[in-house]
Amino acid sequence: MRGAGVLHDASVVAISLADMNRADAPGRACSIRLDAGPCSAPVEAGAPLDLCTGHLLEAHDWVAGEVGVTDLLPGPCLVCGSRVGVAYPSGRICAICEWRVGDVPDGAVADPRVDVVYYLGYRDQIKIGTSGNPRVRFASLPHDEVLAFELGDRTVEQRRHAQFAAHRSPGTEWFDVHDELLAHIAELRLGVTDPWAQYDRWVSRRLAAQS
Repeated sequence: MRGAGVLHDASVVAISLADMNRADAPGRACSIRLDAGPCSAPVEAGAPLDLCTGHLLEAHDWVAGEVGVTDLLPGPCLVCGSRVGVAYPSGRICAICEWRVGDVPDGAVADPRVDVVYYLGYRDQIKIGTSGNPRVRFASLPHDEVLAFELGDRTVEQRRHAQFAAHRSPGTEWFDVHDELLAHIAELRLGVTDPWAQYDRWVSRRLAAQS
């Protein structure tokens, strides 16, 4: 087992040498080359790159200006209620609906129309319809569950009716449950835990786009 101990000691030495070569090793200078020559400032301790404090901050500001910095909002978004925002040098927006923080929603555009194709489950059938106000529409429809939403108007609805026509009850928008339709609904539900939350995000984004 002595050989194993030697190998272990060698590994420790190798790791220690690697640590000495990290950016936080003392005496290393910033790797940025300026017009006047290399930057001579010391590397920031613990930095993942060979950059001094000033150039690290400069790089951070550039990235933040391009992609923003995700952080908590000072209060819930006035449109969708989210507490998470993205900060840019020019301002801050909601991370969910992209409403600009500080803007007050105009009551005239508080409820923009978002047309969707909906999939309602009721007993052993599924209804495929379309609406610009599904909450009101569903109040008059028998259903056990809202299975999914899909952005689209009557054109998309008619396309789905034709796609699943073999399983349609004649003269209605109700379809028998079958694997092809279930697979389509499962695809629409990828990454979606609550269809209503998804719909509310679409409405919020439409409202933000109108501002």
